[in-house]
Amino acid sequence: MLHEEVTSWIPGPKRLPFAIKTMADPEQGNQTFVTEFIFLGFGDLHDLQSLFFLLFLMIYVLTMVGNIVIIALIVTEHRLHTPMYFFLGNLSCLEICSTSTILPRMLSSLLNKQYGISLSGCFFQFYAFGSLACSECYLLSAMSYDRFLAIYKPLHYASLMNSKVCIQLAAWAWISGFVSNTFTSFLVSQLTFCGSNHIDHFFCDYTPLLVLSCSDTHATEIAMSVEGTMCTVLPFVLTLMSYICIIATILRIPSTTGRKKAFSTCSSHLVVVTIFYGSLIIVYTLPKSDVLRDQNKVFSVFYAILTPLLNPLIYSLRNKEFREALRKAMGNCVPSKRIRRVQTLDLNLKHTRDM
Repeated sequence: MLHEEVTSWIPGPKRLPFAIKTMADPEQGNQTFVTEFIFLGFGDLHDLQSLFFLLFLMIYVLTMVGNIVIIALIVTEHRLHTPMYFFLGNLSCLEICSTSTILPRMLSSLLNKQYGISLSGCFFQFYAFGSLACSECYLLSAMSYDRFLAIYKPLHYASLMNSKVCIQLAAWAWISGFVSNTFTSFLVSQLTFCGSNHIDHFFCDYTPLLVLSCSDTHATEIAMSVEGTMCTVLPFVLTLMSYICIIATILRIPSTTGRKKAFSTCSSHLVVVTIFYGSLIIVYTLPKSDVLRDQNKVFSVFYAILTPLLNPLIYSLRNKEFREALRKAMGNCVPSKRIRRVQTLDLNLKHTRDM
């Protein structure tokens, strides 16, 4: 078997070589096997690469800051030591990890015009992002169950949703996501990729990878369908059932004030669930035709990049208790700075008198 290194090029603002390997096999003939992938991303919009870099950098910074602030407030503010905010803190951790699997590499590519990624790096990104997305689905269902108990059985809520149950539900969400995605990621890593190595996407996702494979992907597609059912359909049904029960319970409340108060406790989570599952369903159920390819990319940006930014904004703007905790934390910071300035001024005056 002969091995010949071939250099190919990708058109763009800066041409970059990538390695592919041509193998002469007497049984299969000449085949070109991929050793790295090239993200096409938004390659058709070369003049907007700098604008995309600034936009995604701002999104990444705001996402990190927003979710870190949420985690810090939940940890430090005793009033937020409740099951709802415990799950919200876990959701923020998931959002930080999820956006960090995509945006840093994308920003590096836009800045350095280096669009390549190794096979191992691509498979790791595929596994990490898929696992975190699956964990988020289960965590959202746990949060909806928490809201259901808070509204349906308010008198028994503290005993039913105690700290042990909260930890078990959060642990189940994290573990189930990473375990369920292990087998399918292993199957994808065993595929052979030959011919073109251009991924028509901005990260290593399921469909763009299978399109490039020259192996039999039937078993992998079945495994992905099973995993998709377990990771999205099952938690979505659980979330939907919880909200059906929540709405039914709210409608039975006699007073208008009571109905508004009950609905306000779950409105933020309902908005997050709607945005997350709405964009997720659009991305993975639209036909994968050339006409809808660019639309799929846009919705993928919304679901993979913008959703982690929107979650902290939604909870901070719609949740009165969280806004008060944030206002208190900011208020505690401002007086301390004023006190330090007054102390510094007093020391300067004292030093001037002594002279």
